[in-house]
Amino acid sequence: MRVLTTTILRLLALVGKELVEVVRRPGALLSLVLGPFIIMAVFGLGYSGERRPLETVVVIPPSSGLPADVQTYQALAGGGLHIQGVTDDADAARNGLAAGTTDVVVIAPPDAEAQFRAGKQSVIGVLVNTVDPIRANYAGFLANNLANAVNQTIIQRAVQETEGFIAASDPNAAAIPPEVVAAPTRAELENTAPSEPQVLAYFGPAVLALILQHLAVTLVALALVRERTSGVLELFRVAPVNAWEVIAGKVLSYMMIGGLIAAATVGLLIGVFKIPMLGDPTALATAIALVLLASLGIGLLIAVISDSERQAVQLSLLLLLASVFFSGFVLAISEFTAPVRVLAYLLPVTHGIRLMQDIMLRGGTTENWEFAALMGIAVVTLAVSWFGLRRGMTRA
Repeated sequence: MRVLTTTILRLLALVGKELVEVVRRPGALLSLVLGPFIIMAVFGLGYSGERRPLETVVVIPPSSGLPADVQTYQALAGGGLHIQGVTDDADAARNGLAAGTTDVVVIAPPDAEAQFRAGKQSVIGVLVNTVDPIRANYAGFLANNLANAVNQTIIQRAVQETEGFIAASDPNAAAIPPEVVAAPTRAELENTAPSEPQVLAYFGPAVLALILQHLAVTLVALALVRERTSGVLELFRVAPVNAWEVIAGKVLSYMMIGGLIAAATVGLLIGVFKIPMLGDPTALATAIALVLLASLGIGLLIAVISDSERQAVQLSLLLLLASVFFSGFVLAISEFTAPVRVLAYLLPVTHGIRLMQDIMLRGGTTENWEFAALMGIAVVTLAVSWFGLRRGMTRA
C-alpha cells in the first residue's frame, strides 16, 4: 500500500511539473494550436472548391464539316473547359500551347463523318503542355468528355441525313430521334452520403487529427530531450524515479493537455465552422484519445533517439511533412504504391483522419480495425521508448 501511494505521489508530481512547464510557455502552445487553425480558416475562405476552367482551342479542319463556332463547343465542353477559340490553323494552336496562353488543344479529324460512314474510327487529338500529373489527368478527362460530345454530334448529323430509316423498315415503329441514337443513356449523379460534401467539413476533422499528432509529438519530445540534456533525469534516478514512471507521468499530463485542446477544437469546428457531428461522441473521444496516445509514443521515441532539442525539432517537422503528404490529408492513400501505403499506416494521423471524418460526417465507421491499429502503434512505441529511456537512466 505504501509503495502504491508513493508511486501515485510521484506520478502526480511529474504531471504537475509538465503542466507547469506548459503554462510557462503559452506562446508555444498557442502557436501549435492556433497556427494550423488560422491556415485552415484562410484555406476555407480562399478555396472555392472549383478548378479554373482550362483555356482550350478547338482546331476544326475545313473539310471536316463540323461546326466552327465557339458557342457550339462551349455548350458541349461544359464548365471545365473554356473554349478560347475555334480555328483551322493547327500550328497557331500549338504555338499558343507552347507559349502558355492555352492549356488544351483539341484537333478534330478532317474526315470524321466519312470515316464514320465507312465504319472506321477517327482520332481526335488532345494536346496539353504541363508537368503536373494531376493537371494532365484532369485535362485529359475533360478533353475526352469533349471528344465524346463531338462524337455524338457526328452521329446525330449522320442519323439526321437518314431520318426515317426505322419507319421505312418497320412502319409500326416510331422514328428514333438522332440525339437518342447518339446518346441512348445519360447519367444522373446522386450522392448517398449522410452529409453534403463541403471543403471545411471534409478538411476540418483532418486538420484536428494533424494538430493533435503534431502537438503531442512536439511537446513531449522537447520536454523529454530538455530533461535529458539538462541533467534532470539524473535527479530522477537519485530520487529514485524509474523509467516507466517518467513515461507514465508525461503520457498522463499531455493526454490531459491534448484532451482539453481537442475538446475546444471540436467545439470550434461544430459551433463556429458548422461542421456536422453525426456520430457517437464517445467514439470520437476514443479516436482522439488513441491518436494522442499513439502520437505521444512516437514523440517519446523521437526524444529517446535525439541528442539535442534541435534534432528533436527536425524529426518532428519531418514527421509533420510526411503526415501531410502520406496520411490522406492531400492525396488519397489508395493512389500510392503498396510499400508507401504500409508506411502511411504507421502514422497515427492516417487512422485519425479516417476515423474522425467517418464519425463526424458519416455517423460511424466501418473501419474499426483502425482503432486497433492506433492502439498497436501506441503499445509498440511506448514500449520501445520505455526500454530506451531505462537504458539511458541506467547508464547515467
